[in-house]
Amino acid sequence: MGMPKALVRDDDGEAWLVRGVRSLTDGGCTQVTVVLGAAAEEALPLLAGTGATAVVAADWADGMSASLRAGLTAATGTDADAVVVSLVDVPDVGADVVRRLLEPLPGPATLRRASYGGRPGHPVVIGREHWAAVAEEASGDRGARAYLEGHDAELVECGDLATGRDVDRR
Repeated sequence: MGMPKALVRDDDGEAWLVRGVRSLTDGGCTQVTVVLGAAAEEALPLLAGTGATAVVAADWADGMSASLRAGLTAATGTDADAVVVSLVDVPDVGADVVRRLLEPLPGPATLRRASYGGRPGHPVVIGREHWAAVAEEASGDRGARAYLEGHDAELVECGDLATGRDVDRR
């Protein structure tokens, strides 16, 4: 993209970061924690007024797994039974996808992920019982993929709502 994706803006000027937070809150997430890495200082002001909190993954350059671990570590200090993991670079994923993933309400044992035309994608719902194992297994840019595949995560078809494609080029 030529810049950190948290700073990318749509043609209408809205930052993908803000859109992502709104999709989560409008989709039913009561608390949103954003994990920042590259250009964290520039991205933080974008969160003003969103109600989201932020943590910085100091080792963000190690890949997506660093952000996942930072987010799960932050969630450990809450009373949440599950987390919704979403990516900033899937801008067409909206609140309707998040709502679908949250029904039925996830519990501590939940492993659920959106799929698009049968292809697994994001967001992902990870119950508390899995957090430590996911964090331990996550490596490089793969995040929780291997864990989810090895533990029969429930696929929730969302291809009628979005493409779920990550955007890497303008």
